[in-house]
Amino acid sequence: MLITKNKGPSRCAVDAAVAVIAFLIGVAVMIDTYHLGAGWAQGSPQSGYFPFRIGAIVCVVSAVILLQSLFSKSRDTEPFVQWEQFKPVLLVLVPTLAYVLAIQLIGIYVASALFVAAFMRLMGRQSWLKTMLISIGVSAVLFWLFELQFLVPLPKGPLEALFGY
Repeated sequence: MLITKNKGPSRCAVDAAVAVIAFLIGVAVMIDTYHLGAGWAQGSPQSGYFPFRIGAIVCVVSAVILLQSLFSKSRDTEPFVQWEQFKPVLLVLVPTLAYVLAIQLIGIYVASALFVAAFMRLMGRQSWLKTMLISIGVSAVLFWLFELQFLVPLPKGPLEALFGY
């Protein structure tokens, strides 16, 4: 059974899901390195030769794990994690995924300020003043450090564009 009743996904279901994800990563590596050249040219391997084969190995191993997790007689159907244990993980995972998406839309500095503020206010129950000072301060220091001192451009959004960055 892949999902145990009211207890969460079984270990074999998680194994299957991870195997599918790893297989897709292997396919992506193979497709990307094929464009670089995955063969042998003029007495030496092309730049995609070894990464292509690594991607193929990942695909084969992932397929074996997927088949074992779905059809093995000795597969583990015990719950991987109880739903109650998984909720705190989701309380961090979901905002982190939103943060990664926000970086693409509004830039890393504004997204970071919002991310820090959300965790301070919602999980840390800090005051609004402390939350605003720290979240904006951290982003300002990071901007100063990366953009002005190290001269490393990070993803910026509309706010930074207003100031010419």
